Amino acid sequence: MALLLGTGLSIGAGAGIADNRMLRAQLSQQQAEIAATRRDAQREINALAARMGELQAEANRLNALGERLTRIGQLQDGEFDFEKPVGVGGAGPVRDMAKPELDAGMDLLQQQFKASGEQLSVLESLLFNRQLDMNAVPSRAPIANSYITSGFGGRADPFNGGAAFHKGIDFEADVGDPVLAVADGVISYSGVRSGYGNVVEIDHGNGYTTRYAHNSRLLLKVGELVRAGQEVAKAGSSGRSTGAHVHFEVWENGRVVNPKQFLSQQSPLQATLKIKG
Repeated sequence: MALLLGTGLSIGAGAGIADNRMLRAQLSQQQAEIAATRRDAQREINALAARMGELQAEANRLNALGERLTRIGQLQDGEFDFEKPVGVGGAGPVRDMAKPELDAGMDLLQQQFKASGEQLSVLESLLFNRQLDMNAVPSRAPIANSYITSGFGGRADPFNGGAAFHKGIDFEADVGDPVLAVADGVISYSGVRSGYGNVVEIDHGNGYTTRYAHNSRLLLKVGELVRAGQEVAKAGSSGRSTGAHVHFEVWENGRVVNPKQFLSQQSPLQATLKIKG
């Protein structure tokens, strides 16, 4: 009897040990599976993070491009705010999103970003070309903080008193004041012309040429590039002149035209230009 009892206990203990080993093996296997699942999940998260980083970089590029377009297109402040969140909404119910659906959504978003970027790039090119065209059209005064002393057209000749046709506009100036290019272009003449004294002329490459006369000194040579607002001469009273001033002419396709129509394109200029009585 004692022998049978000892044998039974031994068998029971052996079975318990076997069960424990089996449980430990199962636990170890489950832990390995959980670890593998975590690694797979982390790989998926890392892949999504990489995709998100790409989309964020594309979003930043589009924002920067949009800001450039805002400046080029001269949109008003607050008219286009790239930092302001976009308003969205919608009714429920809400459900969990499967990974294939998320991947498909991110693919679509990436395609939309790419298409938007291409469209904005084309728009930027068009606006830049338009800006170049605008920069080559006379649209500012040839001297800062001045006023008009003699307008375009018929007037009494300041020397002989008879009727005369004034081909440009005269601006009040002191000797040595900076004479400024009114648009981008190339110096087409720099020298002395009869009656005009020291003259500089700028070809703007679009049918327009501007002339700045009676200067005391010329600063640029023929063939040099010039930007709108760049100093091209020093004001003076050379040539047929009663005193220091800037004589300014605009020629369109070989025909002299009234410069006032171009000066009025800049609203801030209107506040500073006054006809002297």
